[in-house]
Amino acid sequence: MKTKPVIGIFGKRNVGKSSFINALTNQEVAIVSPQPGTTTDPVKKTIELFGIGPVVLVDTAGIDDSGDLGDLRIKKTKAIIKTIDLAILLITDNAFDEFEKGLVNQFNEFGIPYFFIHHKSDIFPLSDSFNEIIGKAFNTQILDFSSIKPQNNNNILSLINEKIPETVYNHPSIIGDLLSYGDIVMLITPIDNEAPEGRLILPQVQIIRDLLDNDCVAIVLKESEVNAFLKKTGIKPKLVITDSQVFLKADTMIPNEIPLTGFSIVLARYKGDFQAYLKGTPKISELKDGDRILILESCSHQVTCDDIGRVKIPSWLSNFTGKNLKFDVVTGLNELPQEIKQYALVIQCGGCMITRKQLINRLKPAIEAGIPVTNYGMAIAYTQGVYHRAIKPFVKNGSQRSEYFYT
Repeated sequence: MKTKPVIGIFGKRNVGKSSFINALTNQEVAIVSPQPGTTTDPVKKTIELFGIGPVVLVDTAGIDDSGDLGDLRIKKTKAIIKTIDLAILLITDNAFDEFEKGLVNQFNEFGIPYFFIHHKSDIFPLSDSFNEIIGKAFNTQILDFSSIKPQNNNNILSLINEKIPETVYNHPSIIGDLLSYGDIVMLITPIDNEAPEGRLILPQVQIIRDLLDNDCVAIVLKESEVNAFLKKTGIKPKLVITDSQVFLKADTMIPNEIPLTGFSIVLARYKGDFQAYLKGTPKISELKDGDRILILESCSHQVTCDDIGRVKIPSWLSNFTGKNLKFDVVTGLNELPQEIKQYALVIQCGGCMITRKQLINRLKPAIEAGIPVTNYGMAIAYTQGVYHRAIKPFVKNGSQRSEYFYT
């Protein structure tokens, strides 16, 4: 499975970030003005870079903005760092101060590769001494560049290609390491109020495609048809994957000798911090009255009366623990309403709409603060008494299977 790498362009106001993007792409994709602060919010542009392919370029606001609005713009610029795969930091006039140092510290904190562009070289050429001092201090390259007289686009494209992590392009199979040629996998997909009209939800589609890529057979049916199918056909699937909301029904219908798990748990292993989830999920039993729970959704959607994150999971957790719990729900990559240390538990959705880097960086503050984290499917399975069966396909002697997945 291939994804588009996300490249963030950073620097002070009027350093020429938008001009640089236009010169690099040879297109007018970003608004250019001599007025400082023209770019007020991170602006994403999907473009094709010669020799690299499709990428997402993010033009950000200046890191030296001022005033109340400026502070908000800087906050958004810094927040985008957690979502990118590569950072390009623009500097001019052989100047590098605390603003740039602060950004580099954040690049390092989130494991983002980066390099520097000394921009407006037609006005202020890169000095040898500055190049040597800054290049050595931050162990990275500095390329001299002018958007007015662009001459070394190829060098920049080569460096982008070199710096983008290989894992951006190549991902392991979602579930293929557990299966063999011709294996039959049953997918239980309820069609309820939350099911989108005329289509399946993204995790279901992704897993169907992954099964086909691995030359397996996917049987897709509603929970109401499972018993009849098993009885009439006599087929014994190699694995059953169910929507988490019908775990209890699936547990009673699927014989114990057939492995059973959930779509969200499959994504938890594929994209999330599965070891942290395994450690954090049992902490549900330790919740106390007044504890605050953070529920993280990766996408925005229309809320229904049966909403999984806002209604069902809070209800299941409260009923299971018998405690008076408080819940905050945050969608997308928005800021948290409370300090992370105010939460007793973080529950992350499957993350089908975001990259693994975005999901891991989303959970990073909680994990570093010692806050237990879990995932929608694992939390639901735990509260419904089917947790150990649901994670069994992915654990062996208490450890995660397929350690090659991600490091």
